Amino acid sequence: MEAYVKTEVASGIGTITFFHPAQNSLPGTVLADLRDAILAADHNPDIQVVILQSGGDRTFCAGASFTELASIQDEVRGKEFFMGFANVINAIRSISKIVIGRIQGKAVGGGVGLASAVDFCMATKFASIRLSELAVGIGPFVIGPAVSRKVGLSAFSQMALDAEVWQTAEWAREKGLFAEVHEDIDSLDQAISTLANRLVRSNPTALTQLKRVFWEGTENWDTLLEERATMSGKLVLSDFSKSAIAKFLQPA
Repeated sequence: MEAYVKTEVASGIGTITFFHPAQNSLPGTVLADLRDAILAADHNPDIQVVILQSGGDRTFCAGASFTELASIQDEVRGKEFFMGFANVINAIRSISKIVIGRIQGKAVGGGVGLASAVDFCMATKFASIRLSELAVGIGPFVIGPAVSRKVGLSAFSQMALDAEVWQTAEWAREKGLFAEVHEDIDSLDQAISTLANRLVRSNPTALTQLKRVFWEGTENWDTLLEERATMSGKLVLSDFSKSAIAKFLQPA
C-alpha cells in the first residue's frame, strides 16, 4: 500500500488517518498532508471534534523517515524536513477544535511528539514509547516542547537520554501522556467513540475556550519550533548522524 492521509467525517467527528508502509514513518510529504488535513478540519463546519490516528493495527508511528533523513545534504533541506513536524504540532495547537489521539501501538520519536501534541490521548497496552533521536546523533528538539509539556521535564529528560529504552504504555499513563490505557484496540475504539460523541454534544464555544486555556503559554511555539528545526537540520548533517542513520538503513 502507498502512503496516505485521509479524513472521514461522520456525526460531527472528523477522523484523520495517516499511513506509511514503513511502520507509519513520516516523510515530508505525509507530514505536509497531515498538517493540511488538520487545518482543513478546523474550517469544516461538519467537524466538531477531531480524532488523529494511524492506519494498521500495529505500530502507531515509527517517527521520521530514515530514508529521507539519509538524503538530506544541506542545512536548508534539513530545516525544511524537521519543520514538517513543527508544522503538524503547531497545527494541532492552533486549531480551535479538540483533537483526540488514538495510539494503537508503538510510538517512536516523532510519533511520541504527535501523541504529546493532541489534547486527549488514549492508547492500548501495546503502545510503548521511545525517543530514539540521540541514537542517531540528533535529539528530540522539535517535539521536545510538546513532550515536556505533557510528561514534565524529568520524564522527558529520561526518555531523551535513554534513547534505546522502551517505556511501557502504563509508564506513559503515569506520566500523563496517555489519559487511558486499554487492553485491546476494540476497547480503545469504544472509549474514543464514547468520548468523541460526548464532546460533540458539548457547547462548542466552551470547547474552543478550553482549547485556548489548555495551550496558554505556548504562543511562542511558531518561533521556538522553527529554532529547534534549525538545530536538528544542522545536526543531521554531522558525520556521527550520517553514519548512525546509514546503520539503521542496513538490512537486518
